[in-house]
Amino acid sequence: MIRRRAKVRSPSPARRRPDRRRPSRAPHPSKAADAHRRQANPRERPMKITRLTTYVVPPRWLFLKIDTDEGISGWGEPVVEGRARTVAAAVDELADYLIGKDPRHIEDHWTVLYRGGFYRGGAIHMSALAGIDQALWDIKGKALGVPVAELLGGRVRDRIRVYSWIGGDRPADTANAARAAVARGFSAIKLNASEELQFVDSHAKVDAVLASVGAVRDAVGGEIGIGVDFHGRVHKPMAKILIKELEPFRPMFIEEPVLSEHYEALKELAPLSCAPIALGERLYSRWDFKRILAEGYVDIIQPDASHAGGITETRKIASMAEAYDVALALHCPLGPIALATCLQLDGVCYNAFIQEQSLGIHYNEGNDLLDYLSSPEVFHYQDGFVAIPDGPGLGIQVNEDYVIERARSGHRWRNPIWRHADGSVAEW
Repeated sequence: MIRRRAKVRSPSPARRRPDRRRPSRAPHPSKAADAHRRQANPRERPMKITRLTTYVVPPRWLFLKIDTDEGISGWGEPVVEGRARTVAAAVDELADYLIGKDPRHIEDHWTVLYRGGFYRGGAIHMSALAGIDQALWDIKGKALGVPVAELLGGRVRDRIRVYSWIGGDRPADTANAARAAVARGFSAIKLNASEELQFVDSHAKVDAVLASVGAVRDAVGGEIGIGVDFHGRVHKPMAKILIKELEPFRPMFIEEPVLSEHYEALKELAPLSCAPIALGERLYSRWDFKRILAEGYVDIIQPDASHAGGITETRKIASMAEAYDVALALHCPLGPIALATCLQLDGVCYNAFIQEQSLGIHYNEGNDLLDYLSSPEVFHYQDGFVAIPDGPGLGIQVNEDYVIERARSGHRWRNPIWRHADGSVAEW
């Protein structure tokens, strides 16, 4: 059947109504300006993430490179020591969301990668997210030609004090190691307090700790800072003894007197000494730190920017701590990308007072901190300080060819498994 269209009569001129349609609008000035600016400046054009590549490299690190369609790449260091390939798998899963996205929308990406999953938090997830976040900030800084610290509001300092590790897992020859560190220009050092300790152990073990720390103090004098790391291997009964006995040696801080999951013990331990209490390397978000800060027994927090959600989250944790008058000493026994990240944060966090770094640390067998940089001098050590890098992004240039070469060897680093005399597993 053919249907005919009904004829529509036009109204006579006398009955024709005035045209009330809105006149077409010219583009809004701001939108027109944005469009013109994007054409004139390639940095304003949409940018897309094209690829995420992880590299397992010696001695125990995991590097991440994020590429974009603009040819700008960013680097991050997402790793859990001893679980590098597990974190690499987590990065690979999170990459599904990121491919094709604009890398400069950092806060939104962080929020999606954290809140977009029903299960969230913990070492693996937050470390994978940390490395991604670092690389995104690196890209944004490079795209704009400024260091990350500039994007975070600008620096409050030009350099930060650093400390050197001495003594190894089982502290030995600590006095000579401390003298050597001071001779290299460090004004602060850190050492493990003890080897393994039972819940209740002998006074001979206590005496060994005191002898080690005392020898260091005698070797370097009263002006050098000494961080004493209990490393979570000391249980509360022994921590009560050691904290009190160590006070005459004036520690710069006592680190992880108990594991963070036993934070309720701090209300008993903190009053035993005037030495500042530090912890936080095994806490991964502002929600983990919230209860620690609210209790008021910690003097120094030590989030790790490669474990605690990267630059975006660590900056928020640091600001929370500042509101409680708590100092910041970022944890970083890792590689050059992690250190560059920490230094950008140190540059903008007012409560940062010292920075851990891994140059010469006992874990670095086969490769050391500066090996993967095209310009190692970017970490300028002088008079116990390191300058905040002022190059674009994280401020470093990664030697990608060498990263690829060493990734062929990779690593399967694992922390040692210790046992007590009775055969039971000891905290490392």
